[in-house]
Amino acid sequence: MTNEHLVRQAELALPGLLVGVIAGAVAGGLAGLAGQPADWAIVGMVMLAVPLGAFGGGYSLLVAHRKVRIGGFTPVMLYWLAGFPVARVLHEVLTRLVMTGEPGFPPDGVGFLAYQALVSGGFAIGFLWLHERIAPRLWRRYAPRNPDAAAIYDAYVAYARQFYEAKQAKNARRRPVEHES
Repeated sequence: MTNEHLVRQAELALPGLLVGVIAGAVAGGLAGLAGQPADWAIVGMVMLAVPLGAFGGGYSLLVAHRKVRIGGFTPVMLYWLAGFPVARVLHEVLTRLVMTGEPGFPPDGVGFLAYQALVSGGFAIGFLWLHERIAPRLWRRYAPRNPDAAAIYDAYVAYARQFYEAKQAKNARRRPVEHES
């Protein structure tokens, strides 16, 4: 693999990576606001931002390489149904390891994982919403030098055009028909 290829893949992964890191940072900030000590909140922020960013970058690559469809909720939901609980386990274990010197899994592991799977649906909605706003803009920026970014950006443009035309057709069907007198 050449350096140029790695740079192109990194550009494709960047939107999801950013969304994941933002989510981890927000969660850490909220933990601090909720009264968690600052050092725990900061370490927790990093330990959640890293796996969410990695999974987010992976999702962007799946979209860019057309393994999942643009804007589809089901693929992102299934992706985060697996990814979010794994990220949260890493968050819990690594935060405790850094802060106490000993890794620790949550006491009720099954309950913890089940809850994270439930929460993953909400996370998937937010992730998809933000990803669909960031990804096309970034891929448009990279399109002149990255043919993969150009191809996925063109796919987004076609998708947006198709969505717009369908909406226009639906609106046209709703308008009352004017009759000639």
